[in-house]
Amino acid sequence: MSKYQIKLSEMKINYNNRIFKPVSSSANGEVTNETHFLYKQTKNIITATYKGGLIEIGQLLGKVDECGNIEMCYHQINNKGELMTGKCSSRPEILENGKLRLLETWEWTSGDYSRGTSILEEC
Repeated sequence: MSKYQIKLSEMKINYNNRIFKPVSSSANGEVTNETHFLYKQTKNIITATYKGGLIEIGQLLGKVDECGNIEMCYHQINNKGELMTGKCSSRPEILENGKLRLLETWEWTSGDYSRGTSILEEC
């Protein structure tokens, strides 16, 4: 390996200005393939705004660790006008094309308090 090559396992993930959209989600979730997330990162703090599909507007706030895993809370207003809240753990994978996939496990902290999973991929 040349001194200019970096193993994927040694890469630090920076989420700043990355856009993601869901490719799958549990039936009890509100994200659809029309929902788009714009991530921002400063140091180990993650924020994102998102909208589309069943969601009028949403925001998330979280912390990212040295492996790119994210622990976050989110709130959103859906197209019924309901304010919904939740928490989520997200684990990244690097795809062959160099883009990111996020494997998410989440839980509503409002509504029916159910749990689910989602997969987001970088656009």
